[in-house]
Amino acid sequence: MRTPDGRECKHYFEDYHRGRNIQECRLVKGNPDSFRWRPEDCAKCPVPDILNANASPYMRLKLTITTRFMGFGRKLEVSAHCIKHNIPIEDPYVGCPKDIEERPGLDLFRQALENDKPDTDND
Repeated sequence: MRTPDGRECKHYFEDYHRGRNIQECRLVKGNPDSFRWRPEDCAKCPVPDILNANASPYMRLKLTITTRFMGFGRKLEVSAHCIKHNIPIEDPYVGCPKDIEERPGLDLFRQALENDKPDTDND
């Protein structure tokens, strides 16, 4: 579904049918450690970008909204977990390292991306 920010996210839900006025992020809804979600949080949320980069069916995301220093501003923290191998995922944009080992085509793609990065040591 399209978020208030205009990006696609499968965890965002809204319902305005027959007088309802529901907007929610289902990642935050089930997280008791998080502050309440607001529609303006979608503008700085990394989840739609993660879902575009990695569509693994075994990756589960957890979004936690906290406040910054002295309560000013909001910070969105995303953690990922692989339910197939039962391990935390360090970089959700890349995915589970064991899934990559099982699928050599993905590893070739990752290596090509690493070789394509600009060299910053020459500056």
